[in-house]
Amino acid sequence: MSREIRCCKVFKMKGSTLDKISAFLGELIGTGILVFLGCMGCVSTTQFPNHHLQIVLNFGFAVLIAIQCFGCVSGAHLNPAVTVAAYIYEMVSLPMAFAYFIAQMLGAFIGYGLLMILLPSDTLSAGNGLCVTLPNAVTPGQAFGIEFVITSVLIIVCCGVWDPRNAKFHDSVGIRFGLAIAGLACAAGPFTGASMNPARSFAPALWNTHFEFNWIYWLAPLSGAAVSAYAYKVVFRREVVEAEITPTEKLRHLEDVQLS
Repeated sequence: MSREIRCCKVFKMKGSTLDKISAFLGELIGTGILVFLGCMGCVSTTQFPNHHLQIVLNFGFAVLIAIQCFGCVSGAHLNPAVTVAAYIYEMVSLPMAFAYFIAQMLGAFIGYGLLMILLPSDTLSAGNGLCVTLPNAVTPGQAFGIEFVITSVLIIVCCGVWDPRNAKFHDSVGIRFGLAIAGLACAAGPFTGASMNPARSFAPALWNTHFEFNWIYWLAPLSGAAVSAYAYKVVFRREVVEAEITPTEKLRHLEDVQLS
């Protein structure tokens, strides 16, 4: 319970201005790490052979690293769709949701920009551009549906982690999310790139000026996140009953209240 209260303090941003700035920077750098490491792992040329499993595991590990670094700072959303879900789930205030969105977009832009500087040009120009997400062997409608469903599953994972009944089981959150991303990407990656993240798709599209079908990677994740978060909140979320709180947790809760 005390851990949940501390997380809510960060999400609601009731603390100092420094807390808000650090959360903003956490989202910016965390999303930059995700895009930089994730997209670097997508390089596939004759000189750098790659395969689907390597790519999905790489993205999962990139998420794990970012969450481990900044999960305690900002919650490590790393994704506007997750931030939309957090707002609907009442984990983050509206002003901070906008701040998170700006940080995520800037972080993704900077992360991909570093790739443009550091990687050989032939690795960036392959296909439609390194890490540009496009439908493959499916119609735009099918691609929208796939992105909607896999983002919904990701958000259900988020809501399950945020559920008050799960407050005592946050030690392996980075591993859980990393494996969840890898699993979803393993299934859907060949068809849509399994973005689930507008920032992750927009940055490569912007740097490569390739916006064909980019609307799918905005509308599907954001709508899937909104629907899933609201449905989980209404149907599944339950508050922790006072009797379930142990004396130790209650003492920590009182200490948190006194310090706030």
